[in-house]
Amino acid sequence: MTSVVEHRLQCLDAVQIVADFSPPSGTDPTLLEDSRCLDADFISVNYSPGKSARVNSAFAAAWIKHNVGKEVTFTLSTRDMNRVAVQGLLLGANMMGLENVVVLKGDSFSERELAITRPVDDYVPTGLIRAIADMNRGTDYKGLILGNPTNFCIGATIDLGLDMERQVALTRRKVEEGTQFFLLQSLFSPERLTEFLERYEERSAEGFSALICCGVQIVVEDGVTFGNVPDWVTSAIRKGHSGEDIAVELASDYLEAGQRSLYLLPPVYRGGRRDYEACQRVIERVRRL
Repeated sequence: MTSVVEHRLQCLDAVQIVADFSPPSGTDPTLLEDSRCLDADFISVNYSPGKSARVNSAFAAAWIKHNVGKEVTFTLSTRDMNRVAVQGLLLGANMMGLENVVVLKGDSFSERELAITRPVDDYVPTGLIRAIADMNRGTDYKGLILGNPTNFCIGATIDLGLDMERQVALTRRKVEEGTQFFLLQSLFSPERLTEFLERYEERSAEGFSALICCGVQIVVEDGVTFGNVPDWVTSAIRKGHSGEDIAVELASDYLEAGQRSLYLLPPVYRGGRRDYEACQRVIERVRRL
């Protein structure tokens, strides 16, 4: 097994690319074959995108790892499972050879959705991060000794589209609880990451120690977007500029700023279809930078 952090340490001069991937809403394993076209260092499998019924991210990641031969991460939301279910899933995921897990809260249900389902939220993300770190040390949520400790490289998310000070404080707590790498949500202002790191270091004697994979979204006209997409991007897309070109320019800005790990988000169209071929074209161009 290879962790996201170990890979970065082994490839200091190379660009490390994590590509976002959506699991299917059906049981046909050929629906995971699109992962073959992505020449990324890691395929990061989403957890229930759009709050829809999808193959569990851990199961999909395990299939990709064992059948496609790609290194993977899987995302785990605290929204839907209690402690027993979460830790049982984590034990099974580690048994299947999965090592990289990304913890997040997950989108809240709308009032309409709350009429047919309910969130669980037995953990907050920092609590689940701490629990996974405890499992790595060999104890479960009751404090009982596990038959074998887990071996997870723990990831989380940073969203710099939200309040900067709150993100600094929240990220510090995540690092203190055991987070080793972060997926930075899609950001069109790399200088905002520089500001975040400066503020973080002002408030932490040790500075920022975790790995950051910088979020680069490939935007398409009439597609689904993530986070705050600035007007200059949507205007450029409407005028016929390529979202792939914009993504490569943003990736180049991150690399020039000294960041060597990228988190690429392939285009998403209405209905959930994703353009992984566009993502692969961006990967190929970024590799040549």
